[in-house]
Amino acid sequence: MIFNPLKQKLFKLHQNKIFEFTVISIIVFSALITGAKTYDINSTMGEIVVWLDMFITVFFLVEVVIRLVAEPRFFDFFKKGWNVFDLIIVTVSLLPIEGSDSALLARLLRIFRVLRLISAIPELRILISALLKAIPRMGYIVLLMFIIFYIYAAIGSFMFEDINPILWGNISISMLTLFRVATFEDWTDVMYETMTEYPLSWIFYLTFIFLTAFIFLNMMIGVILDVMQREHDEYYKDDDNQEAEEVHWIKEHTQQLETKLERIELLLLEQRDLKVNKD
Repeated sequence: MIFNPLKQKLFKLHQNKIFEFTVISIIVFSALITGAKTYDINSTMGEIVVWLDMFITVFFLVEVVIRLVAEPRFFDFFKKGWNVFDLIIVTVSLLPIEGSDSALLARLLRIFRVLRLISAIPELRILISALLKAIPRMGYIVLLMFIIFYIYAAIGSFMFEDINPILWGNISISMLTLFRVATFEDWTDVMYETMTEYPLSWIFYLTFIFLTAFIFLNMMIGVILDVMQREHDEYYKDDDNQEAEEVHWIKEHTQQLETKLERIELLLLEQRDLKVNKD
């Protein structure tokens, strides 16, 4: 009887917008504290930063415990990847820094507390999830791009090696040069240099740019947008399902409380009837 009301209170606290904003603010503040450690500061400020870091660590620990206890079912907390991610980040933050052999590793791992900003903001979670799910589909586009790069690099190496061996000496260097062309980094200088001997070499560059910078890049953008739209729809669908489960859980426990109250009411009525009969 005590635990359920506590769980409900913690759940309401976790869903509170002010609490969510506080968590996001502490994450941003944690990033600022991490940045402050990279500067040369006096001993007094250093102690203040250490105490603030301890406060942030304790706050994150309490916040994760609140989320863990507030779950309607305990193990549902571990079914969500972002919850596990937050738990790992907070656990790593508990590692001692000073006076340990792994001090450098602990400091580096604490930097990743900034990544909690991703799990705290739903829109960022959608972006990261969409990017991760788009990687397999983007892999085929990258493979096709590599084939195009390889073919054009081989052609460039055969044709332009005598003009500038630094840029076209072999196929690997030629691929780096083509990457420079694809990113538009002074690519016209490369083109005009080869046009002195091969006036029609502009066709080589323009077709390559058309394939890589326009077609394949837009294909990647299309894949990411498609996955992002699906992830966005799935997120709101899961959110609606989660709300439905929470309402069902609250309704179920409310019914249990009503049943117990009815039993108590019946017992009170029986006791009253017995007392009346005795009188």
